[in-house]
Amino acid sequence: MSESTVPRANPRIILREEFDDWAVLFDPDTGEGFGIDPVAVFYWKRLDGVRTKSQLLDELRQECTDVPDDAPEHLDAFIARLERRGLLSVDEDAAAES
Repeated sequence: MSESTVPRANPRIILREEFDDWAVLFDPDTGEGFGIDPVAVFYWKRLDGVRTKSQLLDELRQECTDVPDDAPEHLDAFIARLERRGLLSVDEDAAAES
């Protein structure tokens, strides 16, 4: 997955933040929930279809002091899990241009 990939959260998915900075993504269409850690919550809130993966990583590095070297791989894995579960929205126009 390219650093210029621009992921976008499916707007139908509900983010429920818990008291311990973890959260649950809930798909009301399927009734399924998906638990995410605080870093994934950080990313989820920024999956706006405007920021590239590279920009997401830059923002994480600005906000956090100890970002591991393998953060890009973790972001790729998170996005892949979201895609498999249908939690990312697909922009048909962008897909047609690729």
